[in-house]
Amino acid sequence: MLERFHHIVVEGPIGAGKTSLARRLAELSGAELILEQTDDNPFLPRFYEDRRRYALPTQLFFLVSRVEQARRTNQGEMPSETSVADFMLEKDLLFAQATLDAAELSLYLKIHESLAPPASTPDLVIYLQADPATLMERAKKRGRAYERTLNEGYLGELARAYSEFFYHYEAAPLLIVNSEHLNFAEREGDFDLLVQRIRDMRGAREFFNMGA
Repeated sequence: MLERFHHIVVEGPIGAGKTSLARRLAELSGAELILEQTDDNPFLPRFYEDRRRYALPTQLFFLVSRVEQARRTNQGEMPSETSVADFMLEKDLLFAQATLDAAELSLYLKIHESLAPPASTPDLVIYLQADPATLMERAKKRGRAYERTLNEGYLGELARAYSEFFYHYEAAPLLIVNSEHLNFAEREGDFDLLVQRIRDMRGAREFFNMGA
């Protein structure tokens, strides 16, 4: 069990495996699972077809959805006292900066400032890394129709944005995991190794990496 962690967040770019890992950690610890509502966003398929045109409505929908989930967490409305989430509210700014032009970003930041509640600080953030080719392969494997137009260039942009964000991140203990050769959904041994690494964490920033 992971008793000392009441609120765990798993983050990473598209295809990193954050939702699969969040599910497994929630099951292990009996925690409430909080997932971002990706498939509920009606603008997302159109965003992948025309990023320039649909970036702003896509981001605004995600912002409103995540703000509501964050409020429920902050106000203690979750059934369990512990939770595992596959997103953090701060990621909205990361995606906005990567996809919006200057005028849209200015508008988005004003809306974000007026809507977003103070985000609760996780007890642990797990940041999953992988190179763009691996992210692309995993995204294709899960077979979402609207992700067929994804390309390595865009995934590379996101990977760099995540790397820059977590390079400066200091709000919570951070475990940086190179998931290139790990499969937490299908290989029990990989998951067990990660759980033990989480249990052994003592520092504010630690790394978990396995070679091929």
